[in-house]
Amino acid sequence: MELLGPYQSLALLLLPASVVEPLKLIAVAVAGDGNWVTGTAMIVVAYGASLLLVERLFRIVKPKLLTLPWFAQLWGWFTALRAKVFG
Repeated sequence: MELLGPYQSLALLLLPASVVEPLKLIAVAVAGDGNWVTGTAMIVVAYGASLLLVERLFRIVKPKLLTLPWFAQLWGWFTALRAKVFG
């Protein structure tokens, strides 16, 4: 991971996120069709993958992403908002 630049790290992060997030919407559609057990299982798996894969990968590549000025500014805005909301 240390050999990757900031944009390669961003691409590496967006790859699993682009699979997991639409899977959540598909799971809601499956549950809405009446297959609520399958839909619920898909939602649990999608959120588990999001927590275990995407969140941990973000922790690994975050230092590289913070070298991008626009990402550092967005991250600063987000953390300030989060601190204001949650105290």
